[in-house]
Amino acid sequence: MKKNLKIIFNLVLNIIFSITIVLLNKWIYRNIGFPNITLSMIHFLVTFLGLVICEKFDIFCIKDVAIKEMIPIAVSFCGFVVLSNLSLAHNTVGTYQVAKMLTTPCVIFLQILFYKKSFSLLVKLTLLPIIFGVIINFYYDIQFNITGTIYATLGVLITSLYQVWVNRKQMELQMDPMQLLYYQAPLSAALLLVLVPIVEPVQQTITHSWSYMDILMVLSSSVVSFFVNLTSYWIIGHTSPLTYNMVGHGKFCLLIIGGSIMFNESLEFNQAIGITLTLIGIVLYAHVKMKDNRIIIRESCNDEEKSFVHKI
Repeated sequence: MKKNLKIIFNLVLNIIFSITIVLLNKWIYRNIGFPNITLSMIHFLVTFLGLVICEKFDIFCIKDVAIKEMIPIAVSFCGFVVLSNLSLAHNTVGTYQVAKMLTTPCVIFLQILFYKKSFSLLVKLTLLPIIFGVIINFYYDIQFNITGTIYATLGVLITSLYQVWVNRKQMELQMDPMQLLYYQAPLSAALLLVLVPIVEPVQQTITHSWSYMDILMVLSSSVVSFFVNLTSYWIIGHTSPLTYNMVGHGKFCLLIIGGSIMFNESLEFNQAIGITLTLIGIVLYAHVKMKDNRIIIRESCNDEEKSFVHKI
């Protein structure tokens, strides 16, 4: 009973933090015009500080690994966070969220193309409504713009690449996500620190007339960003992939509603069709993947039983 309450508590926290971070960042971009890369760098620094505190409380343990092993991951981590935030800054919350759903088919495409991984026909078919739904939503978005579309597309590609690399690196180095993040966050912050003076108006940021509200929102965004990571990794480690997917669907719907209420983002009927198609595709994908995994586990158990009988 106590364990179930803890799971529910963390699920609720993750939903709240995930929705809050998107809406906070959108408010910061719209009302302060805070530089995107600088904000991402602050997020990384606060995340690293939070992980140092977590390690002191034995929430996870640090694993020694060569820094050179983590540089490609850190670079792609920078890319996906920065490009995702740029997509959020130039698109509506709904379009930003729908575009992120393309990560699933993109990850599958990369695994087929570069790692020769095979997927069942049913899995591939579930990707069709996701792709068509995203295209329909972008086409009918009244705030559609080329810049936002480019950022969203690049964000999906880099995010997919990051997810594939992280998955392989976890298996290769036998590290959990928080151990990886412990190295990724400071390395990514250092990379962005070099980039900020080149591409962003540092002087303008420093001399900006900062109100207490501006400072509070930026700091809140950074702290919430850390808790999104913390609760996400806890859920992945203590529940099933299906549970995590279902939570993702809930966040998807609530974020679209939140964007409409907070930023007066109107939703066209055709956009609603696109969003519905995308959501149906994601739910079907999760269902088929869980079914495939159960079959693989069952076959593996049967093979072990046969092997045991043969030995006897």
